[in-house]
Amino acid sequence: MSKSDKVWDADLLGAPHKASDKAHRVRSMFNAIAPRYELVNSVFSAGRDGYWRQKAVALAKVRKDDDVLDVACGTGDFSRVFAAAKPRSVIGCDFAHEMLVRAVSREGPRIEWCEADALRLPFDNGSFSIVSCAFGIRNLQKLEAGLREFHRILRPGGRAVVLEFSRPRRGIMRTLYEFYANRLMPFGATMLSGDRTGAYRYLPRSVVSFPDTSRLVEMFLESGFSTCNATVLTTGVVTVYVATREL
Repeated sequence: MSKSDKVWDADLLGAPHKASDKAHRVRSMFNAIAPRYELVNSVFSAGRDGYWRQKAVALAKVRKDDDVLDVACGTGDFSRVFAAAKPRSVIGCDFAHEMLVRAVSREGPRIEWCEADALRLPFDNGSFSIVSCAFGIRNLQKLEAGLREFHRILRPGGRAVVLEFSRPRRGIMRTLYEFYANRLMPFGATMLSGDRTGAYRYLPRSVVSFPDTSRLVEMFLESGFSTCNATVLTTGVVTVYVATREL
């Protein structure tokens, strides 16, 4: 698809996670918005996206002997924060080529980059001690398959560290969040990015229709993880999940 093509229309946005070709649409969307992706994230999170990544890496409790795979790494922001914690190695992985082009072009700590699908990772069982994903798991074609793949590539005792948008549970924060996410952000982000794919209409809809925090914790456990802790940040706008593979 070219940049001018609409990827998400009103019918698809009614249930974006049920689209049979969701993965193809997500890849096309992210390739199109890559040039201004980091700018839009920073502006429309009021700069909090950096704090969220730092907090998630702190919760990962990175050790010097850790090998990290950052899945759906995009332009590499999360990968770079992990690398700054000085594990043994970091690999950033994404299936959107234009995102990786920008990740590779950035200066920073030594990171390897890999173009691959999160549902078919090209690594042996037990290759990593940490697998991470920031704002990416809700874009997977099959969430359950993705969580099982995370479990597969982890060593015993390894942990999955997932940072994802969530929704404030109730009250004025829920009301304000819904207005911002569904009205203000899509309009402003579309204007700033010049996007024509419908990306910034899809992204808030993908949060609303995604499993809530308690259900996602259950899904980690159903996928083979022995524990999963959820840490809510910024009044519930985002949540960090740390799931551990049993020893």
